Amino acid sequence: MVVSNYDALRKQARLLENEIDLKLVAFSKIGGSSSSSIGHSSSNADTSPLLGEHLFDSLSEEIAQMLDKLSSINESMTELPTTGAAAMHTLQRHREILQGYRQEFNKISANHTMRLEREELLRGSGLNSPSISGLSRRDMYLKESSHINSSNTLVNDQINIAIETREHLLSQRHAFKRMQTRFNDISNRFPLISSLIQRINIKKKRDALILGAVIGVCVILLLIYAFN
Repeated sequence: MVVSNYDALRKQARLLENEIDLKLVAFSKIGGSSSSSIGHSSSNADTSPLLGEHLFDSLSEEIAQMLDKLSSINESMTELPTTGAAAMHTLQRHREILQGYRQEFNKISANHTMRLEREELLRGSGLNSPSISGLSRRDMYLKESSHINSSNTLVNDQINIAIETREHLLSQRHAFKRMQTRFNDISNRFPLISSLIQRINIKKKRDALILGAVIGVCVILLLIYAFN
């Protein structure tokens, strides 16, 4: 029952981690695009920034709730009486993934706030023309964030495969140990068979010694007869 609950929580954590990963990519794109629209024409400045900010705030609240839910699932897995190095490594990995998502979420939010403040200062100073270099930097940051998220996903998949392989090897090792224990139990339950085998071996050795002695005596007698 504990194992089934652990597996169910683990599947929920993986699904939620994948959803958060996708949400963070969209969150990063919205955070970069909404703030860059501030320096456009006056008609766009009245509508696009407001729409972008609404989407950004809505997605920010949604991701925060998902992070809290993932934290709750991790705590539930920690409270289960699971044992083994693989289980402990899995729980530690889930905690590290949650921490990484929180850091990425806070970083995107902070960068978005800084861009808004900087562009607000530029707009207040009369620099209302769009910045081509700013757009290029934004695209570069988005690509870099996308590459990092993809790399994290691939690394997580490889770690999960390695953990599952290790668990499979450990289960095989336990199976071999159980077989060895059963063989030992069988040999201990039937001491008469072991004693009989020992007696048969002793009798074989004794018969071999007697036969060797008889052959030796016969050879000696033949030699004596031949020389006489």
